[in-house]
Amino acid sequence: MTISYDLNSGGRPPRVGLLGTGPWAARTHAPALAAHAGSEFAGVWGRRPEAAAELARTHDVKVYDSPDALFADCDAVAFALPPDVQAPLAVRAAAAGCHLLLDKPVATGVAAARELHEATVRHGVAGVVFLTLRFAEPTAGWVAEQAALDGWFTARAHWFGAVFPPDGTRSPYAASPWRQEKGGLWDVGPHALSVLIPVLGEVTSLSAARGPADLVHLVLRHASGASSTAALTLSAPREASGVGVELRGTPGIASLPDWSDVPGAYGRALDALLESARTGVPHPCDTGFGLRLTELLAEADAQLAAAE
Repeated sequence: MTISYDLNSGGRPPRVGLLGTGPWAARTHAPALAAHAGSEFAGVWGRRPEAAAELARTHDVKVYDSPDALFADCDAVAFALPPDVQAPLAVRAAAAGCHLLLDKPVATGVAAARELHEATVRHGVAGVVFLTLRFAEPTAGWVAEQAALDGWFTARAHWFGAVFPPDGTRSPYAASPWRQEKGGLWDVGPHALSVLIPVLGEVTSLSAARGPADLVHLVLRHASGASSTAALTLSAPREASGVGVELRGTPGIASLPDWSDVPGAYGRALDALLESARTGVPHPCDTGFGLRLTELLAEADAQLAAAE
């Protein structure tokens, strides 16, 4: 069964609120929401009131003193919060009838991710997880093209981030406690899996092993019979940082193209959320997919802990 929603009641565009005020919110979420032609940026709530007020002033929108006040004013809400802060607030937003544009991972525990997904189903709201490679161009088109081909034999993915490089310099995201605790597996692992799964099929088995610092190696078996590997870290030397996916099989060799327009990708993710809300058709990157990614990352975490 599908459910459609009237997001333009009264002739106004859908109102979208933002929860979060950190660097990701300031650099990506808020500018993309402000620039989006098909919706109205309603306002901001943050755990730091002074940062929320500053971000609201920058974009000439309302600052909210509570998440629930923001939910009451909005048709949809976007999250730029740590995953385990995001998940329970998203459950509350769904109960208030708000559609959800979520960051990855949706949670760092399977129970919380499942509760979030079940809340979207129970309350009949749409949810989309912002997985950059699935909305940026040309990467989104590339993933769709490769997924339409048969005969892939294997793939290898890497995401070598320099958030905590060995030289001691730090990116704007280095102050994030959850990234410090969970590392590349949880921060960039969802991106790699979001490409490998639609192209090669559901993951049927997984093995995980540690490298230096927070580097994690995954070996995956897929429903198609293909296998893949992923190497994930936030602690790469700057000179060695980068992102790549290479596929090999009867179609030949295919490599993930470069991309750069992250705010544009976020706008397309919002387009996808609003389309899903209007039609009632779940997007491939919905909360069910977010739950599945959490299950896989939690399995890898459990294997790493057992090996220590």
